[in-house]
Amino acid sequence: MAAENTFSSEAPVALITGSARRIGAAIAHKFHEHGYLVLLHCRNSIDEAVALAAEFNARRESSAAVLIADLTSAEVGESLARKALAHFQRVDVLINNASSYYSTAFGKVSAAEWDDLLGSNLRGHFFLSQALGEELRSRGGAIVNIGDIHADRPRHGFSAYAIAKAGLTAMTRSLAVELAPSVRVNAIAPGSILWPDFLADESAPGVAEARQNILQSIPIRKLGDPDQVADLCWFLAVEANYMTGQTIRMDGGRSLHPG
Repeated sequence: MAAENTFSSEAPVALITGSARRIGAAIAHKFHEHGYLVLLHCRNSIDEAVALAAEFNARRESSAAVLIADLTSAEVGESLARKALAHFQRVDVLINNASSYYSTAFGKVSAAEWDDLLGSNLRGHFFLSQALGEELRSRGGAIVNIGDIHADRPRHGFSAYAIAKAGLTAMTRSLAVELAPSVRVNAIAPGSILWPDFLADESAPGVAEARQNILQSIPIRKLGDPDQVADLCWFLAVEANYMTGQTIRMDGGRSLHPG
């Protein structure tokens, strides 16, 4: 866990929300391998985040720390920004990756589900970005938001999630204007990169068929690779110095499918 200290380094710092596992962990690996200090944010996956930080610190001493925060809670943006800056005294790149993802039956969507999905996918990221805005300006930094192709092509039964991700796409464009010219803001809209948790067990009833239906909707007929998302994230954050306000689809062509 992170504690305030007097750490000082010329190495750049990346704060990656939702980075304990899956795509977030792949992004954290990418930045750490390139010499960044990494701040690993999590909400519930504390053991995984601590283990990942220990792995990074074994490779390079004092190069990673864990920040625990619920992005759906009030004032979390300010508090998480303070924790991040207290640890390494700087933030150069912000990756807004954390996300809750589950179905919500329209007509029965609860206020709690709405608050959780909008909070974890949009609200928390907006206020964290706002709280770190001046720091990122001072560093000539970058923000990369991890969205979803279903922001543009909503899935039946996922209305609240799609609305939240559509908001994140709009936030990408808005912050690109607000933070220009010092900070570039771009987004990635992944398709099927990993099976979601509710499709993780292929032996469960209906899962094999659901997986096959998804693969049939992807022109290249396979899942993506978290490391490829991490590569694109690195490019947008560090190398794409004439790109801002853009959302790049990485979906194997799934958004081209008519169904």
